[in-house]
Amino acid sequence: MQLKNEVAENVAKSLLQVKAVKLSPQDPFTWASGWKSPIYCDNRLTLSYPQIRTYIRQEFVKMIREEVGHIDIVVGVATGGIAIGALIAQELGLPFAYVRSSQKGHGLTNQVEGIVESGQRAVVIEDLISTGGSSMKAVEALREIGCNVKALIAIFNYGFKIAEDRFEKAKCRMISLSNYDALIEFALTSDYILKEDYNSLKKWREAPEKWKK
Repeated sequence: MQLKNEVAENVAKSLLQVKAVKLSPQDPFTWASGWKSPIYCDNRLTLSYPQIRTYIRQEFVKMIREEVGHIDIVVGVATGGIAIGALIAQELGLPFAYVRSSQKGHGLTNQVEGIVESGQRAVVIEDLISTGGSSMKAVEALREIGCNVKALIAIFNYGFKIAEDRFEKAKCRMISLSNYDALIEFALTSDYILKEDYNSLKKWREAPEKWKK
C-alpha cells in the first residue's frame, strides 16, 4: 500500500520531535544483531505525549476502516504494540488481546494473552517493523489457533527487503503509518540532518550489515 504522504510526514515529524527516533550517522548505535546503525527508534515514547498518541491512534483507526475492512479483534505485539493496540480497540469498540514473543515458562504457558477465537478476523498492531521476525512470530501464533489475520499495521517501518520478503512469503499484508524514507526526507528538509548525513542514511538502509565496516 502506498503511504499517505501527509500522514507519513506528520508521524515522522512527531517521532523526531519527541526523540522517539534518534539519528546519529556520525556516532552510530549498535543493535542487538551487532549491526551498526545511524538510527535508534523507540516509539513507546509517543505514549507520553497525549496529542501525538491521539493522532497515531486516530490514523490507525482510519487505516483499519479504509484499508483493512471489517475485523473482530485487535491484537498487539508485546511489548510495543500493547498500549497503542488497546487504545485502538477501545475506539473501535472491539476486544483486545496481545501476543508474547514466546510462550510463558509457567502457569498456562500462553503465548497469546486474552480471548482469541478460531475464525476471528484480526488486525495486528506493532510499533515498529525492522526485519519482520518478531512480527511474523506473532502472526504465526495467531494463525495456529485459527485466527484470520487480515493485516499487520505498524507506526514505523524501516523498509528492509528481508521484512517485505517475509510478509510476502507468509501472504500477510503489511502496512505502516510512516517509514524510513519519509523520515529521512523530512529530516533533511527540516534541517535535522545535513546532506552528507542523508546520503549516509540512505546507504545504511541499502546494506545495514556492511555499513561502517
